[in-house]
Amino acid sequence: MTLLTRLLTDKAALNHTRITQEPLAPLQAGEVLLKIDRVAVTTNNITYAAFGDAMQYWNFFPAPEPGWGHMPVWGFADVVASDVDGVAVGERFYGYWPIASHLRVRPVRVTQRGFYDGAAHRQALVSAYNQYTRVSADPAYRAQDEDYQMLLRPLFITSFMLADFLQDNAFFGAAQLVFSSASSKTAYGTAFCLAEFPRVERVGLTSERNRLFVEGLGCYQRTAGYEGLEALDASVPAVYVDFSGDEALRARVHQHFGAQLRYDCYAGSAQNTQFLRAAGLPGPAPQAYFAPDQIRKRNADWGPAAVNQKFNAAQAAFIARVRDGEQPWMRVQPHAGFAQAQALIEALCAGRVDPQCGHVVLLG
Repeated sequence: MTLLTRLLTDKAALNHTRITQEPLAPLQAGEVLLKIDRVAVTTNNITYAAFGDAMQYWNFFPAPEPGWGHMPVWGFADVVASDVDGVAVGERFYGYWPIASHLRVRPVRVTQRGFYDGAAHRQALVSAYNQYTRVSADPAYRAQDEDYQMLLRPLFITSFMLADFLQDNAFFGAAQLVFSSASSKTAYGTAFCLAEFPRVERVGLTSERNRLFVEGLGCYQRTAGYEGLEALDASVPAVYVDFSGDEALRARVHQHFGAQLRYDCYAGSAQNTQFLRAAGLPGPAPQAYFAPDQIRKRNADWGPAAVNQKFNAAQAAFIARVRDGEQPWMRVQPHAGFAQAQALIEALCAGRVDPQCGHVVLLG
């Protein structure tokens, strides 16, 4: 008998998870069963869980018990049974999964590229998360890059479109971009994408324990510890690119730069799971950044094919740099099975992670 194994997360305490098992029900008409092989688990997934109710992330993979949920992750799975034309047993797909052994889907809009899950409970949810990409038809796919793709692609979409948003707005007239949590993958991905605009200085703010790592990246023209914020030149027009969500730090940035702060861009945080709150700060009101808005704009400006082409080229260059054999920006750390996934989630929730490690859970 095939068992469905799941890792469920306590919605009230994200560091608390448990493993459940039950018999896998027979395949129904119009369904496809996929066996989940490998997934990436990052602080971004903790953010999905933290905003699970507010942003409906818990709704993608409903859990069988109240108070518990499936933390969504990105990764790869293989078709093990199919009752849908155009989706064959043995095919491999990239997409959005629960941390579980299997996922049952109802493919619709099946094309060469892949399909969307047409399950009734997913119809009101963001469609981008319902899409499953056939690796054989994905121009960005490289078998040797699977770990890097699932670790970086969901974050790099934000990085790529954020960099585009900033340059599309002429950097709001700023001559320096001040990044918080500069060691985060999304932050340094954004800085990487802005290397062709050296006239706007990229300044990375980070903790002392991550300072050497950030300096070693080379994608920021200057690195400063958080305690050194007030040493930055406040006469130079600045944009704050916030990946920390730290309200005390945001207040210091506004007070230091005052009228020279041209824009405050809140790009998200795993540490602060609050929405932006009005704080009566001097300077511009903080604005939450939402990548789909810039994607929609560029789809209209350039067409979806051109957007995908530009993104795929940038992603390939970023992965090549991140995995560079002589000076890698990230080392992949594998974790085998559900018990190790539990320990990893606990460490991520506690902030006990090395910024140079990318964590992959092997479930297959």
